[in-house]
Amino acid sequence: MFNSYPNFLVLAIALVLSFSVPLKAQDQPQDFLNAHNRARGAVGVSNLMWSQTLAIYARAYAEKRRDCGFFLSGGPYGETIKVDIIDFSAEQFVRTFLDQGSNYYDYATNTCRRAGNACDGYKQVLSRKTVFLGCAKVKCNNGGVFAICSYDPSAIRSDLLNYIHK
Repeated sequence: MFNSYPNFLVLAIALVLSFSVPLKAQDQPQDFLNAHNRARGAVGVSNLMWSQTLAIYARAYAEKRRDCGFFLSGGPYGETIKVDIIDFSAEQFVRTFLDQGSNYYDYATNTCRRAGNACDGYKQVLSRKTVFLGCAKVKCNNGGVFAICSYDPSAIRSDLLNYIHK
């Protein structure tokens, strides 16, 4: 099969490297669902369920944002969006919004410490009201990455005082 030892050596090295190189960022529905549910479980909020309807909505919007424009869809669902020049995992996606809580969220008043929507993503990920999740991620035309998760019911479009972790 192999005519020479060098060919065999190259194949052996390639196999070893294929198992030692980190895997590409995980983009499967279960990866996004698991990342969200780990974060929610850590603060005593019930698990989300995957919604194919939300995933289709998120995919359609992500396809429109292959320009990597950082814009909310304006649709009927709650959403979190992450845009970056390098690829990221579902876990890193969720961590982006959890970090908003430690940096911008005031637990005593259930509000953001800064004006604007500086912690809306945090509130959305951990909302007690939200039941369903659907996410999508695409590579942008410029080589960057755009990801969106859609949530139903939306936490941001309602009074959050009774719905999020304190």
